[in-house]
Amino acid sequence: MAATPSAEALLLDNLFWHALTGPQAHFSAGAGDARRFAPGFSPIVGFADPSHPNLDALLPHCAPGEQFYCDGWSGQAPAGWKIDAEARMRKMLWRAPMPARDEAPEALRLGPARLPQIMELVSLTRPGPFGPRTIELGEYFGLVDEASGRLMAMAGERCTAGNLREISGVCTHPDFQGRGLARRLMAKLIRRQMQRGETPVLHVMSINEGACALYLRMGFADHRESVVRVISRS
Repeated sequence: MAATPSAEALLLDNLFWHALTGPQAHFSAGAGDARRFAPGFSPIVGFADPSHPNLDALLPHCAPGEQFYCDGWSGQAPAGWKIDAEARMRKMLWRAPMPARDEAPEALRLGPARLPQIMELVSLTRPGPFGPRTIELGEYFGLVDEASGRLMAMAGERCTAGNLREISGVCTHPDFQGRGLARRLMAKLIRRQMQRGETPVLHVMSINEGACALYLRMGFADHRESVVRVISRS
């Protein structure tokens, strides 16, 4: 007899939908069985049945040419939509003890005043779907170079559903890579989440083997792999 999936596994299988119709519904737009994050947030869509997404229901809520990340769908694009890119993505759950200490006590909480630096770093490193209002979805922390004032690295929280809290926006400026800055920020977030009784989760592109290996060493475990697409209104 097959094992019954855990509540965590069921949520992570379709985290974007559960976030957009649950704790973060006030950040969403859409109707029925289709939702998107509102303009300005991460351009992500979610569906009640991701293998058969009701893309038609999203048409009134999307501008022509607007691009979105869509998880778990591998069918043909219906009229009015096109597939711009496709890749594989790994979903991971934290399965290790809480980090014993805050590894980045000097990290700054990132708010609107740092938005120009945040968006500059995002544009340079492309950590995944990110918009100027994404920092409103959770806590974002950054490490700043004292000499230059530049934002060296950041990490934050995006989706939440049930007791799951997604770590996202993890990136390091090329001039400061190789120092473990992003890993320290992630450990900080993991500790804070677990102190709140939450389970850290993340999504990472399968092709990014270095990041996948790092996350496994840190204490994340693979849950499953899925198709992720970039789609747009034609």
